[in-house]
Amino acid sequence: MSSSKVIAIDLGANSGRAIAARFTGGEVKVEELHRFSNGPVSVHGRLYWDVLRMFEEIKESLRKYASKYDDDPISLGIDSWGVDYGLFDKNGRLLRNPVHYRDSRTDGAMDEAFEVVSKEKIFEETGIQFMELNTLYQLFAQKKENPESLKSADSFLMMSDIFNYFLTGEMTTEFSLATTSQLYDPVEKEWAKKLFADFGFPLDMMQDVVKPGTRIGRLTEEVAEDVGLESVPVVAPATHDTASAVAAIPAKGDDWAFISSGTWSLMGKEIEDPVINDDVLEANFTNEGGVAGTYRFLRNLTGLWIIQECKREWEKEGKEYSYEELTDMARAAKPFVSFLDTDHESFLSPGDMPEKIRYFCERTGQTKPEDKGQIVRVVLESLALNYRYIIEILESLLDENIETVHIVGGGVRNQLLSQFSANAMNREVVTRPAEATAIGNALIQALEIGEIDSLEEGRRLVRGSIELETYTPEGPEGWKKPYEEFLQYKEL
Repeated sequence: MSSSKVIAIDLGANSGRAIAARFTGGEVKVEELHRFSNGPVSVHGRLYWDVLRMFEEIKESLRKYASKYDDDPISLGIDSWGVDYGLFDKNGRLLRNPVHYRDSRTDGAMDEAFEVVSKEKIFEETGIQFMELNTLYQLFAQKKENPESLKSADSFLMMSDIFNYFLTGEMTTEFSLATTSQLYDPVEKEWAKKLFADFGFPLDMMQDVVKPGTRIGRLTEEVAEDVGLESVPVVAPATHDTASAVAAIPAKGDDWAFISSGTWSLMGKEIEDPVINDDVLEANFTNEGGVAGTYRFLRNLTGLWIIQECKREWEKEGKEYSYEELTDMARAAKPFVSFLDTDHESFLSPGDMPEKIRYFCERTGQTKPEDKGQIVRVVLESLALNYRYIIEILESLLDENIETVHIVGGGVRNQLLSQFSANAMNREVVTRPAEATAIGNALIQALEIGEIDSLEEGRRLVRGSIELETYTPEGPEGWKKPYEEFLQYKEL
Protein backbone atom coordinates (compact mmCIF):
# COMPACT_ATOMS: atom_id res chain seq x y z
CA MET A 1 0.00 0.00 0.00
CA SER A 2 1.19 3.46 -0.86
CA SER A 3 0.84 6.75 0.98
CA SER A 4 -1.39 8.20 -1.74
CA LYS A 5 -4.41 10.05 -0.43
CA VAL A 6 -8.11 10.06 -1.30
CA ILE A 7 -10.64 12.73 -0.35
CA ALA A 8 -13.91 11.60 1.21
CA ILE A 9 -16.69 14.14 1.55
CA ASP A 10 -19.60 13.14 3.78
CA LEU A 11 -22.74 15.26 3.58
CA GLY A 12 -25.02 14.78 6.55
CA ALA A 13 -28.45 16.24 7.21
CA ASN A 14 -27.04 18.61 9.84
CA SER A 15 -23.38 18.97 8.90
CA GLY A 16 -20.79 18.05 6.33
CA ARG A 17 -17.16 17.06 6.59
CA ALA A 18 -14.23 16.28 4.35
CA ILE A 19 -11.25 14.10 5.16
CA ALA A 20 -8.03 13.09 3.49
CA ALA A 21 -7.39 9.37 4.00
CA ARG A 22 -4.38 7.24 3.16
CA PHE A 23 -3.73 3.56 3.56
CA THR A 24 -0.25 2.78 4.75
CA GLY A 25 1.52 0.58 7.28
CA GLY A 26 -1.58 -1.55 7.86
CA GLU A 27 -3.62 1.45 8.96
CA VAL A 28 -6.11 3.98 7.69
CA LYS A 29 -4.76 7.42 8.50
CA VAL A 30 -7.33 10.20 8.44
CA GLU A 31 -6.91 13.98 8.53
CA GLU A 32 -9.84 16.36 8.63
CA LEU A 33 -9.84 19.01 5.92
CA HIS A 34 -13.07 20.90 6.43
CA ARG A 35 -16.26 20.79 8.48
CA PHE A 36 -19.36 22.86 7.89
CA SER A 37 -22.96 23.20 9.02
CA ASN A 38 -25.86 22.08 6.89
CA GLY A 39 -29.59 22.16 7.21
CA PRO A 40 -32.86 23.14 5.59
CA VAL A 41 -33.83 26.63 4.45
CA SER A 42 -37.47 27.60 4.86
CA VAL A 43 -39.03 29.76 2.14
CA HIS A 44 -42.77 30.51 2.27
CA GLY A 45 -43.38 27.47 4.44
CA ARG A 46 -41.41 25.01 2.31
CA LEU A 47 -38.12 23.40 3.38
CA TYR A 48 -35.34 23.30 0.78
CA TRP A 49 -31.71 22.19 0.60
CA ASP A 50 -29.29 24.97 -0.34
CA VAL A 51 -27.34 22.87 -2.82
CA LEU A 52 -25.27 25.76 -4.20
CA ARG A 53 -23.94 26.60 -0.76
CA MET A 54 -23.18 22.92 -0.19
CA PHE A 55 -21.34 22.80 -3.50
CA GLU A 56 -19.28 25.80 -2.44
CA GLU A 57 -18.42 23.99 0.82
CA ILE A 58 -17.33 20.96 -1.24
CA LYS A 59 -15.06 23.17 -3.32
CA GLU A 60 -13.72 24.77 -0.14
CA SER A 61 -12.81 21.27 1.06
CA LEU A 62 -10.79 20.76 -2.13
CA ARG A 63 -9.13 24.16 -1.77
CA LYS A 64 -8.05 23.25 1.76
CA TYR A 65 -6.56 20.01 0.48
CA ALA A 66 -4.66 21.91 -2.24
CA SER A 67 -3.27 24.38 0.30
CA LYS A 68 -2.21 21.64 2.73
CA TYR A 69 -0.63 19.03 0.45
CA ASP A 70 1.83 19.16 -2.43
CA ASP A 71 0.42 16.14 -4.26
CA ASP A 72 -3.04 15.79 -5.75
CA PRO A 73 -5.36 13.12 -4.35
CA ILE A 74 -5.70 10.00 -6.45
CA SER A 75 -9.50 10.26 -6.23
CA LEU A 76 -12.36 11.89 -4.38
CA GLY A 77 -15.83 10.66 -3.48
CA ILE A 78 -19.03 12.09 -2.02
CA ASP A 79 -21.76 10.44 0.05
CA SER A 80 -25.01 11.87 1.39
CA TRP A 81 -28.37 10.99 2.90
CA GLY A 82 -30.92 9.25 0.71
CA VAL A 83 -34.39 9.91 -0.77
CA ASP A 84 -34.05 13.59 -1.74
CA TYR A 85 -33.52 14.64 -5.35
CA GLY A 86 -33.20 17.44 -7.88
CA LEU A 87 -34.66 17.81 -11.37
CA PHE A 88 -32.74 19.28 -14.31
CA ASP A 89 -33.86 20.67 -17.66
CA LYS A 90 -32.57 19.59 -21.06
CA ASN A 91 -29.67 22.04 -20.75
CA GLY A 92 -28.54 20.47 -17.48
CA ARG A 93 -29.76 23.33 -15.32
CA LEU A 94 -31.29 22.69 -11.91
CA LEU A 95 -34.98 23.57 -12.07
CA ARG A 96 -35.27 24.39 -8.34
CA ASN A 97 -33.58 23.60 -5.08
CA PRO A 98 -34.34 20.08 -3.82
CA VAL A 99 -37.09 19.92 -1.21
CA HIS A 100 -36.08 18.62 2.22
CA TYR A 101 -37.41 15.21 3.23
CA ARG A 102 -38.97 16.68 6.38
CA ASP A 103 -41.12 19.10 4.39
CA SER A 104 -44.85 18.70 4.94
CA ARG A 105 -45.72 18.25 1.26
CA THR A 106 -45.72 14.47 1.69
CA ASP A 107 -48.23 14.51 4.56
CA GLY A 108 -50.84 11.94 3.57
CA ALA A 109 -49.10 11.19 0.25
CA MET A 110 -48.29 7.60 1.12
CA ASP A 111 -51.90 6.61 1.79
CA GLU A 112 -52.99 8.38 -1.39
CA ALA A 113 -50.32 6.50 -3.34
CA PHE A 114 -51.71 3.18 -2.06
CA GLU A 115 -54.94 4.03 -3.88
CA VAL A 116 -52.96 3.90 -7.13
CA VAL A 117 -50.73 0.91 -6.32
CA SER A 118 -51.24 -1.28 -3.28
CA LYS A 119 -48.74 -1.30 -0.44
CA GLU A 120 -48.15 -5.00 -1.03
CA LYS A 121 -47.35 -4.48 -4.70
CA ILE A 122 -44.96 -1.60 -4.01
CA PHE A 123 -43.09 -3.74 -1.50
CA GLU A 124 -43.00 -6.72 -3.82
CA GLU A 125 -41.32 -4.59 -6.50
CA THR A 126 -38.89 -2.66 -4.26
CA GLY A 127 -38.40 -4.42 -0.89
CA ILE A 128 -38.13 -1.02 0.79
CA GLN A 129 -39.48 0.17 4.15
CA PHE A 130 -42.51 2.45 4.00
CA MET A 131 -41.73 6.00 5.07
CA GLU A 132 -43.64 9.04 3.89
CA LEU A 133 -40.37 10.80 3.11
CA ASN A 134 -39.33 8.21 0.48
CA THR A 135 -38.66 9.52 -3.01
CA LEU A 136 -41.70 7.71 -4.38
CA TYR A 137 -44.07 9.78 -2.21
CA GLN A 138 -42.11 12.98 -2.76
CA LEU A 139 -42.53 12.56 -6.53
CA PHE A 140 -46.18 11.62 -6.03
CA ALA A 141 -46.75 14.81 -4.00
CA GLN A 142 -44.86 16.94 -6.53
CA LYS A 143 -46.87 15.52 -9.44
CA LYS A 144 -50.13 16.17 -7.60
CA GLU A 145 -49.10 19.72 -6.71
CA ASN A 146 -47.58 20.65 -10.09
CA PRO A 147 -47.90 18.04 -12.85
CA GLU A 148 -46.01 20.25 -15.32
CA SER A 149 -42.89 20.20 -13.14
CA LEU A 150 -42.20 16.56 -13.98
CA LYS A 151 -43.01 17.05 -17.65
CA SER A 152 -40.37 19.77 -17.90
CA ALA A 153 -37.70 17.63 -16.23
CA ASP A 154 -35.12 16.02 -18.48
CA SER A 155 -32.96 14.48 -15.73
CA PHE A 156 -33.44 13.21 -12.18
CA LEU A 157 -30.49 13.12 -9.77
CA MET A 158 -30.32 12.21 -6.09
CA MET A 159 -28.23 14.27 -3.69
CA SER A 160 -24.73 12.84 -4.14
CA ASP A 161 -25.46 12.50 -7.87
CA ILE A 162 -26.10 16.24 -8.04
CA PHE A 163 -22.68 17.10 -6.68
CA ASN A 164 -20.94 14.51 -8.84
CA TYR A 165 -22.60 16.18 -11.82
CA PHE A 166 -21.55 19.64 -10.64
CA LEU A 167 -17.95 18.40 -10.30
CA THR A 168 -17.67 16.37 -13.52
CA GLY A 169 -20.53 17.19 -15.84
CA GLU A 170 -21.51 13.48 -15.83
CA MET A 171 -24.92 12.19 -14.70
CA THR A 172 -25.28 8.79 -13.01
CA THR A 173 -27.04 7.30 -10.00
CA GLU A 174 -25.17 4.95 -7.70
CA PHE A 175 -26.79 1.71 -6.56
CA SER A 176 -26.95 2.22 -2.77
CA LEU A 177 -28.57 5.64 -3.17
CA ALA A 178 -30.98 4.46 -5.85
CA THR A 179 -32.39 1.77 -3.55
CA THR A 180 -33.48 4.35 -0.94
CA SER A 181 -35.94 5.85 -3.43
CA GLN A 182 -38.47 2.97 -3.27
CA LEU A 183 -38.36 3.14 -7.07
CA TYR A 184 -35.66 0.51 -7.66
CA ASP A 185 -36.25 -3.21 -8.21
CA PRO A 186 -33.49 -5.15 -6.37
CA VAL A 187 -34.44 -8.45 -7.99
CA GLU A 188 -34.36 -7.20 -11.58
CA LYS A 189 -31.54 -4.78 -10.65
CA GLU A 190 -33.07 -1.83 -12.47
CA TRP A 191 -35.56 0.99 -11.93
CA ALA A 192 -39.01 -0.42 -11.12
CA LYS A 193 -40.48 0.23 -14.56
CA LYS A 194 -44.02 -0.82 -13.71
CA LEU A 195 -44.17 1.58 -10.76
CA PHE A 196 -43.05 4.43 -13.01
CA ALA A 197 -45.80 3.55 -15.47
CA ASP A 198 -48.47 3.13 -12.78
CA PHE A 199 -47.68 6.48 -11.16
CA GLY A 200 -47.07 8.31 -14.43
CA PHE A 201 -43.47 9.22 -13.58
CA PRO A 202 -41.24 9.72 -16.64
CA LEU A 203 -38.75 6.84 -16.70
CA ASP A 204 -36.56 8.55 -19.28
CA MET A 205 -35.46 11.17 -16.75
CA MET A 206 -33.70 8.49 -14.68
CA GLN A 207 -29.98 7.76 -14.99
CA ASP A 208 -28.11 4.50 -15.40
CA VAL A 209 -27.49 2.85 -12.02
CA VAL A 210 -23.81 2.14 -11.35
CA LYS A 211 -22.22 -0.01 -8.65
CA PRO A 212 -20.27 1.40 -5.66
CA GLY A 213 -16.72 2.26 -6.64
CA THR A 214 -17.52 3.38 -10.19
CA ARG A 215 -15.38 6.17 -11.63
CA ILE A 216 -17.83 8.87 -12.68
CA GLY A 217 -15.39 11.20 -14.41
CA ARG A 218 -12.85 13.88 -13.62
CA LEU A 219 -13.08 17.39 -12.24
CA THR A 220 -14.04 19.81 -14.98
CA GLU A 221 -11.41 22.37 -15.97
CA GLU A 222 -13.49 25.09 -14.34
CA VAL A 223 -13.67 23.31 -10.98
CA ALA A 224 -10.03 22.16 -11.07
CA GLU A 225 -8.81 25.69 -11.72
CA ASP A 226 -11.09 27.11 -9.03
CA VAL A 227 -9.84 24.76 -6.29
CA GLY A 228 -6.19 24.54 -7.31
CA LEU A 229 -6.06 20.84 -8.22
CA GLU A 230 -5.52 18.90 -11.40
CA SER A 231 -8.29 16.94 -13.09
CA VAL A 232 -8.82 14.53 -10.18
CA PRO A 233 -10.92 11.35 -10.77
CA VAL A 234 -14.31 11.40 -9.05
CA VAL A 235 -15.45 8.00 -7.75
CA ALA A 236 -18.96 7.15 -6.59
CA PRO A 237 -18.33 5.24 -3.34
CA ALA A 238 -21.44 3.89 -1.68
CA THR A 239 -23.02 7.30 -2.09
CA HIS A 240 -25.70 6.60 0.51
CA ASP A 241 -24.05 7.54 3.79
CA THR A 242 -25.23 4.49 5.72
CA ALA A 243 -23.87 2.13 3.08
CA SER A 244 -20.47 3.80 3.40
CA ALA A 245 -20.70 3.68 7.20
CA VAL A 246 -21.45 -0.05 7.19
CA ALA A 247 -18.46 -0.65 4.90
CA ALA A 248 -16.22 0.72 7.67
CA ILE A 249 -17.61 -1.42 10.50
CA PRO A 250 -14.59 -3.17 12.07
CA ALA A 251 -16.41 -6.46 12.53
CA LYS A 252 -15.33 -10.09 12.32
CA GLY A 253 -17.44 -13.13 11.49
CA ASP A 254 -21.13 -12.81 10.77
CA ASP A 255 -22.94 -12.94 14.15
CA TRP A 256 -23.17 -9.15 14.40
CA ALA A 257 -25.68 -6.43 13.64
CA PHE A 258 -25.06 -2.72 13.22
CA ILE A 259 -26.49 0.62 14.23
CA SER A 260 -25.44 3.65 12.23
CA SER A 261 -26.17 6.25 14.88
CA GLY A 262 -26.73 9.93 14.25
CA THR A 263 -29.78 12.01 13.37
CA TRP A 264 -31.26 8.67 12.34
CA SER A 265 -30.53 5.25 13.78
CA LEU A 266 -30.30 2.65 11.04
CA MET A 267 -30.27 -0.80 12.59
CA GLY A 268 -29.82 -4.05 10.75
CA LYS A 269 -27.55 -6.70 9.29
CA GLU A 270 -25.46 -7.10 6.16
CA ILE A 271 -26.89 -9.87 3.91
CA GLU A 272 -26.13 -11.32 0.48
CA ASP A 273 -29.58 -11.14 -1.13
CA PRO A 274 -32.71 -9.06 -0.50
CA VAL A 275 -35.39 -10.63 1.70
CA ILE A 276 -38.85 -9.77 0.39
CA ASN A 277 -41.81 -11.56 1.96
CA ASP A 278 -44.98 -10.88 3.95
CA ASP A 279 -43.21 -11.04 7.32
CA VAL A 280 -40.67 -8.43 6.23
CA LEU A 281 -43.48 -6.23 4.90
CA GLU A 282 -45.37 -6.47 8.18
CA ALA A 283 -42.22 -5.64 10.15
CA ASN A 284 -41.54 -2.68 7.82
CA PHE A 285 -37.93 -3.67 7.24
CA THR A 286 -36.00 -2.57 4.18
CA ASN A 287 -33.46 -3.95 1.71
CA GLU A 288 -31.06 -1.13 0.88
CA GLY A 289 -28.07 -1.49 -1.37
CA GLY A 290 -24.70 -2.19 0.21
CA VAL A 291 -21.16 -2.70 -1.02
CA ALA A 292 -19.38 -5.71 -2.53
CA GLY A 293 -22.67 -7.20 -3.70
CA THR A 294 -24.42 -7.02 -0.33
CA TYR A 295 -27.67 -5.55 0.94
CA ARG A 296 -28.39 -3.81 4.21
CA PHE A 297 -31.41 -5.45 5.81
CA LEU A 298 -32.54 -2.85 8.32
CA ARG A 299 -35.08 -0.53 9.84
CA ASN A 300 -34.77 3.24 9.63
CA LEU A 301 -35.38 4.54 13.13
CA THR A 302 -35.52 7.99 14.60
CA GLY A 303 -32.19 8.66 16.29
CA LEU A 304 -30.63 11.59 18.06
CA TRP A 305 -32.78 13.95 16.00
CA ILE A 306 -35.13 14.24 18.97
CA ILE A 307 -32.36 15.47 21.26
CA GLN A 308 -30.97 17.72 18.51
CA GLU A 309 -34.38 19.37 18.24
CA CYS A 310 -34.69 19.71 22.03
CA LYS A 311 -31.29 21.40 22.13
CA ARG A 312 -32.34 23.71 19.30
CA GLU A 313 -35.54 24.67 21.14
CA TRP A 314 -33.72 25.40 24.37
CA GLU A 315 -31.22 27.55 22.49
CA LYS A 316 -34.13 29.59 21.13
CA GLU A 317 -35.08 30.18 24.77
CA GLY A 318 -31.55 31.46 25.40
CA LYS A 319 -30.31 28.34 27.21
CA GLU A 320 -27.13 26.99 25.64
CA TYR A 321 -26.06 23.47 26.57
CA SER A 322 -23.47 21.21 25.03
CA TYR A 323 -24.48 17.63 24.26
CA GLU A 324 -22.08 16.53 26.99
CA GLU A 325 -23.87 18.74 29.53
CA LEU A 326 -27.26 17.41 28.49
CA THR A 327 -26.02 13.84 28.80
CA ASP A 328 -24.61 14.52 32.27
CA MET A 329 -27.99 15.95 33.29
CA ALA A 330 -29.68 12.82 31.93
CA ARG A 331 -27.28 10.56 33.82
CA ALA A 332 -28.33 12.20 37.08
CA ALA A 333 -32.08 12.03 36.33
CA LYS A 334 -34.49 9.41 37.65
CA PRO A 335 -34.67 6.26 35.46
CA PHE A 336 -37.74 4.95 33.65
CA VAL A 337 -40.12 7.82 34.41
CA SER A 338 -41.92 7.46 31.06
CA PHE A 339 -41.44 5.97 27.61
CA LEU A 340 -41.67 7.24 24.03
CA ASP A 341 -42.39 5.56 20.75
CA THR A 342 -39.48 7.45 19.23
CA ASP A 343 -40.65 6.49 15.73
CA HIS A 344 -44.07 8.08 16.21
CA GLU A 345 -44.94 10.51 13.42
CA SER A 346 -45.27 13.38 15.92
CA PHE A 347 -41.49 13.36 16.39
CA LEU A 348 -40.63 13.40 12.67
CA SER A 349 -41.05 17.10 11.87
CA PRO A 350 -39.21 20.11 13.32
CA GLY A 351 -40.89 22.07 16.08
CA ASP A 352 -41.07 22.40 19.86
CA MET A 353 -39.71 18.92 20.62
CA PRO A 354 -39.80 19.17 24.44
CA GLU A 355 -43.50 20.02 24.20
CA LYS A 356 -44.09 17.16 21.75
CA ILE A 357 -42.49 14.78 24.26
CA ARG A 358 -44.62 16.09 27.12
CA TYR A 359 -47.77 15.84 25.00
CA PHE A 360 -47.00 12.24 23.98
CA CYS A 361 -46.60 11.29 27.64
CA GLU A 362 -49.76 13.14 28.65
CA ARG A 363 -51.78 11.57 25.82
CA THR A 364 -50.61 8.07 26.79
CA GLY A 365 -51.32 8.55 30.50
CA GLN A 366 -47.69 8.75 31.60
CA THR A 367 -45.77 11.15 33.80
CA LYS A 368 -44.74 14.25 31.86
CA PRO A 369 -40.96 14.86 32.13
CA GLU A 370 -40.45 18.53 32.90
CA ASP A 371 -36.77 19.28 33.54
CA LYS A 372 -34.22 19.03 30.77
CA GLY A 373 -32.22 16.16 32.22
CA GLN A 374 -35.35 14.07 32.65
CA ILE A 375 -36.47 14.77 29.08
CA VAL A 376 -33.10 13.71 27.66
CA ARG A 377 -33.03 10.57 29.81
CA VAL A 378 -36.51 9.56 28.64
CA VAL A 379 -35.35 9.92 25.04
CA LEU A 380 -32.11 7.95 25.52
CA GLU A 381 -33.82 5.12 27.42
CA SER A 382 -36.56 4.94 24.78
CA LEU A 383 -34.01 4.78 21.96
CA ALA A 384 -32.20 1.92 23.70
CA LEU A 385 -35.44 0.03 24.33
CA ASN A 386 -36.41 0.54 20.70
CA TYR A 387 -33.10 -1.06 19.67
CA ARG A 388 -34.06 -4.14 21.70
CA TYR A 389 -37.46 -4.22 20.01
CA ILE A 390 -35.87 -4.08 16.56
CA ILE A 391 -33.09 -6.60 17.20
CA GLU A 392 -35.61 -9.19 18.36
CA ILE A 393 -37.57 -8.70 15.13
CA LEU A 394 -34.34 -8.83 13.11
CA GLU A 395 -33.33 -12.16 14.64
CA SER A 396 -36.78 -13.58 13.97
CA LEU A 397 -36.91 -12.46 10.33
CA LEU A 398 -33.45 -13.85 9.53
CA ASP A 399 -33.66 -16.84 11.91
CA GLU A 400 -30.24 -15.93 13.29
CA ASN A 401 -28.73 -15.19 16.70
CA ILE A 402 -26.94 -11.89 17.05
CA GLU A 403 -24.21 -11.77 19.68
CA THR A 404 -22.68 -8.33 19.12
CA VAL A 405 -24.00 -4.97 17.98
CA HIS A 406 -21.55 -2.56 16.34
CA ILE A 407 -22.49 1.10 16.65
CA VAL A 408 -20.77 3.58 14.35
CA GLY A 409 -21.33 7.23 13.50
CA GLY A 410 -21.52 10.41 15.52
CA GLY A 411 -23.88 8.84 18.05
CA VAL A 412 -21.03 6.79 19.53
CA ARG A 413 -19.90 9.95 21.31
CA ASN A 414 -22.92 9.56 23.59
CA GLN A 415 -21.49 6.92 25.89
CA LEU A 416 -24.60 6.89 28.06
CA LEU A 417 -26.72 5.81 25.08
CA SER A 418 -24.17 3.11 24.22
CA GLN A 419 -24.32 1.69 27.75
CA PHE A 420 -28.13 1.91 27.85
CA SER A 421 -28.17 0.04 24.53
CA ALA A 422 -26.01 -2.79 25.90
CA ASN A 423 -28.20 -2.99 29.00
CA ALA A 424 -31.51 -2.97 27.13
CA MET A 425 -30.45 -5.48 24.44
CA ASN A 426 -28.44 -7.63 26.88
CA ARG A 427 -25.71 -7.90 24.26
CA GLU A 428 -22.16 -6.70 23.87
CA VAL A 429 -22.00 -3.32 22.13
CA VAL A 430 -18.84 -2.27 20.30
CA THR A 431 -18.54 1.35 19.21
CA ARG A 432 -16.44 3.45 16.85
CA PRO A 433 -15.37 4.81 14.46
CA ALA A 434 -17.37 8.00 14.88
CA GLU A 435 -16.44 9.04 11.34
CA ALA A 436 -17.38 5.67 9.87
CA THR A 437 -19.18 7.17 6.88
CA ALA A 438 -16.21 9.19 5.67
CA ILE A 439 -13.83 6.28 6.34
CA GLY A 440 -16.09 3.83 4.50
CA ASN A 441 -16.31 6.30 1.62
CA ALA A 442 -12.51 6.34 1.46
CA LEU A 443 -12.27 2.53 1.75
CA ILE A 444 -14.51 2.01 -1.26
CA GLN A 445 -12.44 4.45 -3.28
CA ALA A 446 -9.29 2.61 -2.19
CA LEU A 447 -10.83 -0.68 -3.24
CA GLU A 448 -11.66 0.67 -6.70
CA ILE A 449 -8.20 2.13 -7.32
CA GLY A 450 -6.37 -0.94 -6.03
CA GLU A 451 -5.02 0.42 -2.75
CA ILE A 452 -6.75 -2.45 -0.93
CA ASP A 453 -7.89 -5.82 -2.25
CA SER A 454 -11.17 -6.51 -0.46
CA LEU A 455 -13.81 -5.21 1.92
CA GLU A 456 -12.48 -7.60 4.59
CA GLU A 457 -9.02 -6.08 4.25
CA GLY A 458 -10.51 -2.61 4.62
CA ARG A 459 -12.32 -3.60 7.81
CA ARG A 460 -9.12 -5.14 9.13
CA LEU A 461 -7.33 -1.85 8.48
CA VAL A 462 -10.03 0.00 10.43
CA ARG A 463 -9.61 -2.41 13.37
CA GLY A 464 -5.88 -1.74 13.32
CA SER A 465 -6.33 2.03 13.17
CA ILE A 466 -8.65 2.84 16.07
CA GLU A 467 -9.23 1.81 19.66
CA LEU A 468 -12.66 0.23 19.88
CA GLU A 469 -14.89 0.80 22.91
CA THR A 470 -16.78 -2.21 24.27
CA TYR A 471 -19.84 -2.02 26.52
CA THR A 472 -21.02 -5.10 28.36
CA PRO A 473 -24.54 -5.23 29.83
CA GLU A 474 -24.91 -3.75 33.32
CA GLY A 475 -27.96 -4.93 35.23
CA PRO A 476 -29.91 -6.17 32.19
CA GLU A 477 -32.52 -7.73 34.51
CA GLY A 478 -33.47 -4.22 35.56
CA TRP A 479 -34.45 -3.39 31.97
CA LYS A 480 -36.96 -6.22 31.53
CA LYS A 481 -39.94 -4.58 33.23
CA PRO A 482 -39.26 -1.17 31.60
CA TYR A 483 -39.18 -2.97 28.23
CA GLU A 484 -42.61 -4.48 28.87
CA GLU A 485 -43.91 -1.01 29.74
CA PHE A 486 -42.23 0.50 26.65
CA LEU A 487 -44.07 -1.98 24.42
CA GLN A 488 -47.40 -0.61 25.65
CA TYR A 489 -46.64 2.71 23.97
CA LYS A 490 -44.99 1.38 20.81
CA GLU A 491 -46.82 2.31 17.59
CA LEU A 492 -49.67 4.16 19.29
